[in-house]
Amino acid sequence: MLYGYIKDPDDGQDIDEALACVMRAPHSYTGEDVVELNCHGGMLPLRKVLEAAIKKGAAMAQPGEFTKRAFLNGRIDLAQAESVMDIITAKSDVALSSSIMQLEGKLSRAIENIRDGLLQILSHIEALIDYPEEDVDELDISDMRSALNAEYAKIDALLATADTGRIIREGLKTAIVGRPNVGKSSLLNALLRADKAIVTDIPGTTRDIIEDYANIKGIALNIIDTAGIREAVDEVERIGVERAREAAHSADLIIMVFDASCPISEEDRAIASLISSKKVIAVLNKTDIDEIVTVQEINAILPNAPVIKMSLMEGYGLEELEQTIADMVYQGKAVASSDAMVTNVRHKEALLSAKNALQRCLSSLDAGMPIDLLSIDIEEAISALGLISGKTVSDEVIDMIFERFCVGK
Repeated sequence: MLYGYIKDPDDGQDIDEALACVMRAPHSYTGEDVVELNCHGGMLPLRKVLEAAIKKGAAMAQPGEFTKRAFLNGRIDLAQAESVMDIITAKSDVALSSSIMQLEGKLSRAIENIRDGLLQILSHIEALIDYPEEDVDELDISDMRSALNAEYAKIDALLATADTGRIIREGLKTAIVGRPNVGKSSLLNALLRADKAIVTDIPGTTRDIIEDYANIKGIALNIIDTAGIREAVDEVERIGVERAREAAHSADLIIMVFDASCPISEEDRAIASLISSKKVIAVLNKTDIDEIVTVQEINAILPNAPVIKMSLMEGYGLEELEQTIADMVYQGKAVASSDAMVTNVRHKEALLSAKNALQRCLSSLDAGMPIDLLSIDIEEAISALGLISGKTVSDEVIDMIFERFCVGK
């Protein structure tokens, strides 16, 4: 670390007092020789220092420039590089923990373990094909099937984490629906621990969707409070109701709120029919008043939905709702443990391609196909897995991945 002054290369005038940190390859983030200038924080001196650096031959960084260089120089693989952006954009403690594990190479090691197993099988097949006159051990079909099934099972285990992993990384899109004045906006405020939505006794107060993030049991919930779904009384409310229907259609999870003090209505039945194919949690609100609606009645129109009794006015039932949401996401599985997790859609697609290739290979093996034809599917599986680590990825895909980084990362 060196102390000194940054000087204008044209007239030699001091621009700023600074520290220069010199990092020699390979002991830097990119694996190259790197110099960092630590200047004062004002915009004018920073701009003048940058202009001076450019005059002496420096170039402006592109999005993801430094992480991309680290990948191209072999310091990290592509899955680790993608985790850098996931760390920056993490919306919960669990998402951050999962991203850090990926940066440390947890997923990469799991993928390489599968690739190595497949490469051993492929190398044995190719040795038999290319060098029939050599003393190469004959391939036992039963052993080959067992080895392929073992790698297939590892891929399946990784894919089993993908849905939960995506929710941890991106958040769970959650729509709060129900007819007007059942307590949807009060529920949004309770989950956010803030007065985000206006709450009144007047039906139809919420006339457009209100959206925000809440951290529930380590899960980032992208919560959408929707307008009460009913026959609209004016054009503005009609648009709000239509947007509520769209939000329900695209949501990962629906929380449908019922008014315990009013009988189940035709509007309730219509909304329940609209969301019947979704993951739904039913909230029976206003149970502090006369409880007219029963859990059995809700189960009759939402057969698979857990029912949570709540009183948002009295403040009970919220903890049970949050735990139910967490249970639906985690499905009884430990999250952010030492196991590798798939959180990236690109990785999931590559694993599915590898799984399908191995499935074809196993089917061909059962059909008694020649082993040289089996090698084609094994090669395809290896190539698909290489897309995750970057060993078989194209320049176009690499550019696309780093385009979503911000400059300076």
